[in-house]
Amino acid sequence: MADANPLGVTIVIPAYNEESRLPATLDEVLGYLQQTPWDWSIRIVDDGSGDGTAAVAERYARAHPRVALQREPHGGKGAAVKAGLLAAGSEYRFICDADLSMPIREVERFLPPYVTNADVAIATREGAGARRVGEPLRRHLVGRMFNTLVQWLLLPGLEDTQCGFKMFTARAVEQVFPFVTVEGWSFDIEALYLARRQGLRIVEVPIEWHYRPDSRLNVLRDGPAMFAELLRIRRRSGDPRARAVR
Repeated sequence: MADANPLGVTIVIPAYNEESRLPATLDEVLGYLQQTPWDWSIRIVDDGSGDGTAAVAERYARAHPRVALQREPHGGKGAAVKAGLLAAGSEYRFICDADLSMPIREVERFLPPYVTNADVAIATREGAGARRVGEPLRRHLVGRMFNTLVQWLLLPGLEDTQCGFKMFTARAVEQVFPFVTVEGWSFDIEALYLARRQGLRIVEVPIEWHYRPDSRLNVLRDGPAMFAELLRIRRRSGDPRARAVR
């Protein structure tokens, strides 16, 4: 018998020039969601792509009523995620990277009954129960160094703020994302920082994660900008206007 009160879940997929990867990702996500008892939907946020990303998303939206395309001007991953989360109408809103480096079956571990009384649940590739597959040692070490900076400057105790799979409740989205200013890769650090300042409960969920060599993130190219974003977030923390987001 169907659940009388199914979970409302939206999978938000930010996409920039993802024409080649998006079909396989959507096929896998749809195949999984169609087997769940949830009241689910998929929201693809096209970040002003210059390829056929929007056309792919439109094709899936025509074929599947629960799939929606949201077009946004190019502003960066943070801007796309912010727009998609705020537009979603469900109780649980899950950020899912277009490369699907986390098996989609792991989504249920971010939701009740596995996670309860949490406002934010974030994937972690660290600690007991987590598994990294195929990641080069150099990439792993650079990532751990960056996390050390994040913990030292902003978010002590969170072992993996940069994995691209995160769940926010509707309450958390409404309290946090109107105040997120970072549009680049470090947007989620700012979102978690604001969530913690507002007393929202954040939990980490160990996952299986697969390294994708065609990742959009280039550590050498994007690392300095991400560090600068950390410093800007920290500077805002000393600004009375930043504290006013409570």
